[in-house]
Amino acid sequence: MRIALLAAALLFPATALAAPAPVTGRWLTVEGKVIVEIAPCGAQLCGRITKVLKPRPGGPAVDANNPDPAKRRQPIEGLSILTGFTAKNDRWGGRIYDPESGRTYRSELSAAGNVLKVKGCFGPFCRSQEWTRLR
Repeated sequence: MRIALLAAALLFPATALAAPAPVTGRWLTVEGKVIVEIAPCGAQLCGRITKVLKPRPGGPAVDANNPDPAKRRQPIEGLSILTGFTAKNDRWGGRIYDPESGRTYRSELSAAGNVLKVKGCFGPFCRSQEWTRLR
């Protein structure tokens, strides 16, 4: 019995530490292209583009590569790009939409201080970016 209690006591702190760091707030994407705000949406987290800082050359800031032709004229500002994020061990898991390619990927978010690591995966292939927290 003592061994079971000791084992439970040792495991409890490890479980508490496994919760992911908060990722809500405003983030500057790689190369300073856009600002993304991550906030609760129901029981999950979502993120939307709140400001385009470096528009695509030669065209308006619209979702021109969206696979749905009816959505290709919607503005990039206000576009939801992070959806369905829930806590998964020490990270957040959900989906990320890339308006530059018009594709949606499986995604993970993890924060450390003022840096947000954003990973997008298609099958076994993944790419990561680091975004910077805005105050």
